[in-house]
Amino acid sequence: MPRVVTLVLVDHAGAPLGALPPYDVPEPWWQEVGSVVTEARRRHGLDVAVLRLLTADRPEPPGGHLTYLGQVAERPAVPLDSVSVDLSPHPMRAPWAEPGGPAGSIAWATHELERLGRPVTAVAQQRTWNLSAIWRLHGGHGSAWLKQVPVFFRHEGAVLRWLADAAPGATPTVLADDGAGRVLLDHVPGEDRYAAGVEERAAIAADHHTVQLRAADDLPALIASGVPDRRGPAVARWIRAALAPHDVSTVDGLLAGLDDRLDEVRRCGLPDTLVHGDLHPGNVRGDGERRVVIDWGDAFVGHPAFDILRLTETLDPATAGPLLAAWAARWRADAPGCDPDRAVALLRSVAPLRLAAVYATFLAGIEPSEHPYHAGDVPACVSQAAAAAEAEQDSLTG
Repeated sequence: MPRVVTLVLVDHAGAPLGALPPYDVPEPWWQEVGSVVTEARRRHGLDVAVLRLLTADRPEPPGGHLTYLGQVAERPAVPLDSVSVDLSPHPMRAPWAEPGGPAGSIAWATHELERLGRPVTAVAQQRTWNLSAIWRLHGGHGSAWLKQVPVFFRHEGAVLRWLADAAPGATPTVLADDGAGRVLLDHVPGEDRYAAGVEERAAIAADHHTVQLRAADDLPALIASGVPDRRGPAVARWIRAALAPHDVSTVDGLLAGLDDRLDEVRRCGLPDTLVHGDLHPGNVRGDGERRVVIDWGDAFVGHPAFDILRLTETLDPATAGPLLAAWAARWRADAPGCDPDRAVALLRSVAPLRLAAVYATFLAGIEPSEHPYHAGDVPACVSQAAAAAEAEQDSLTG
């Protein structure tokens, strides 16, 4: 699916300069801006830092005609088209989406790498959207990745620090962390495992169980470091608050009975632990020898079943069944007397409802021009929750 880009340029002070003529880029995904930068350099000889999305001609990704804001060091020699865009400030704008924001973050990362004896010779912008900004910094000692996240993901650095001590090798190596949303990570060879088959998913689940077993003994430290506490009643309160501005009438019954349902989940006897929150194969990176879990911004303290449900949600029941059975067997062995299968059954309709609340939180924390990234996610997840609740009721009455 094609993506056509119009790049509106501003100078270092944010003064508008005009727009480059539209051009095509290969990736349809709006947050991927590496090719946007590369094409501006190839076509016009410009070094551009993409700041943020301004407009889209469709309600949600992927593809379409996108207008981005980009910063240049000085007015370019190439002719620019006159455009009218709203560049007024917004209180929810990410720091990397402001003029000078990318340069400040790159300067911090470059300084940290030089302090580690790893001078930087090249920087490439990879991604920019409301959930993160990512750059690759390269030098004679290899590559490192600078990731900057918004305030609602700020605890990711604390999670990565905890994992570095408690589960070495489970995540990328943290080279630096400013405590305010910027982390510098060592490169992990391989690729994101979106296409992982059932055997690889089984290995991911087994690795993750080890991490969760260790985390269950260290919850006070995780919570004290800023990881959201969404155990039992807390997750119910958070879901209801996040979804309050949205039309969720199709799951009114599920929301009304959420506290009683979570009480039943608690009686299943599994320990609360560190939950990744978005454990699909695309958030796992590997090269056949090493496998690590990335993107811990959605992490929270809560019930471990949320992760196995996320890892298996796209699989048909016959394929997911053995993965769920192995997950349950591990918990029965490590938490004698627990009932993992019932916990999964009770949380099957809650899991998409929790994801709807996650997306609602994103929408509440970003500026309106970036709402199209997530606007369709809340109703889609609510529909999934309603379908799961209906299937559960049918199984009880059938």
